[in-house]
Amino acid sequence: MNKGKLIVLSAPSGSGKTTILRHLMNYPELNLEFSISCTTRAPRGEEENGKDYYFLTPDEFKQHIKNEDFVEWEEVYRDNFYGTLKTEVERIWAQGKNVIFDIDVAGGLRIKNKFPEETLAIFVKPPSVDELKRRLKERSTESEDKINMRIAKAHVELATAPQFDTIIKNYDLDTAKEEAYQLVKGFVLK
Repeated sequence: MNKGKLIVLSAPSGSGKTTILRHLMNYPELNLEFSISCTTRAPRGEEENGKDYYFLTPDEFKQHIKNEDFVEWEEVYRDNFYGTLKTEVERIWAQGKNVIFDIDVAGGLRIKNKFPEETLAIFVKPPSVDELKRRLKERSTESEDKINMRIAKAHVELATAPQFDTIIKNYDLDTAKEEAYQLVKGFVLK
């Protein structure tokens, strides 16, 4: 099978990685296809199974772990799993496309370690933890407890930034989008 490139976007929740990913998907010359992750969490807002995530029960997810079906997986919070199925990457490569991931920091680093030559791992850094908290509250999709869990995790995630190939500082969204486009274009077209 002809391998395409792997573009990993990782960051603490609320950093802007999903917005940047959506921006990159608008450029046909990048030949990107979104990797749909599996999760055991409930859908938020308008999220759809098979489009935004594959929503699995914890038992289904654990069976995939047992079967070694994942490229990477992580128990992000207690009983809250996320992962990327091998078949998802294979599906996208079979289409002759490059895979773009919007995933947890630990998962992003696992992909980079498994496919070091094929992967561009980008860490999206928020302006501050206070700004992260404001963005998460503005979403109105999670409880105060969940937001506090995400903020606590953000401190740990920010410490991993130097392990990525590059860091985009998302202080200005338009600038961050353009920087991401130039980085990905340079990587996939070389």
